[in-house]
Amino acid sequence: MWDSLIIGSGPAGLGAAIYGKRAGLSVLVAEKEYMGTGQIAESGQVDNYLGLVGKSGYDLGEIFLEDAQKLGVEFYEGEAVAFEKKENSWSVLFENGEVIKAKTVIYGAGPKHRPLGLPEEADYAGKGISYCAICDGAFYKGKTAVVVGGGNTALDDALYLSDICAQVYLVHRRDEFRGSARTLQKIREKENITVITNAVITAVSGEKKVEEVTLNNGTQLKTDAVFVAVGMIPHTEHLKNLLELDTQGYVVADETGKTSQEGFFVAGDVRTKHLRQVITAVADGANAAVSASEYIRQL
Repeated sequence: MWDSLIIGSGPAGLGAAIYGKRAGLSVLVAEKEYMGTGQIAESGQVDNYLGLVGKSGYDLGEIFLEDAQKLGVEFYEGEAVAFEKKENSWSVLFENGEVIKAKTVIYGAGPKHRPLGLPEEADYAGKGISYCAICDGAFYKGKTAVVVGGGNTALDDALYLSDICAQVYLVHRRDEFRGSARTLQKIREKENITVITNAVITAVSGEKKVEEVTLNNGTQLKTDAVFVAVGMIPHTEHLKNLLELDTQGYVVADETGKTSQEGFFVAGDVRTKHLRQVITAVADGANAAVSASEYIRQL
């Protein structure tokens, strides 16, 4: 039996693994994607993480992973689908049917991309609709792209794509942006980025791939791609009948990571919090590992 089973190998999970290992716990990190490092891998450049400013998100994730491996953290490839409390331990069922037991669980599975919600969206996925500019931007070199959203991800995507595409449209449903003012200023200085506010996409059309989008004001934009960055949905579908969740599906927990179930801790973007950034995810992981260590000592 493990002291801590950590779900997810993003910054929160790896932060928890490092602090757990240093606290003398036996730690196993379960990740559904082979050698995955979470959503951070999709970031083109991270400019706000102390000591590693300017690193790509992929490189930063690899550094975190290497740090954990150097400490001897062990990894398991698989997706956790069910959790059961048994006296002073947890039994976690994985998609492949295997059950892993641990005294504590630290859940840091992160979020998934929120879709636009259009009926035709699934038909164009991989045919012009993308949720990762870093992953797919290179396919549209010299072409036109539409970025949808108003947060940091959307702003970063628009700026990144402006160096690849001939024309970028940034479409946001409000007149004010939630993302970095500095990034927004850079966007406004780019001649090939057109900012369209107070607008939403109502339809995507094209013969075999994306060719045009229609906005709610009747405007039609010719485009080769639509990059969706309208927020995230927490990976908590397997926790609905287990933990207290808020109305948006995030696990209710403070900085200690303690949830409504003893021995079950949460870290990173899946918990209720004001700021969801790499630096807060790593801090969450550290806090959750310390809480788990204290809980184990009390058993």
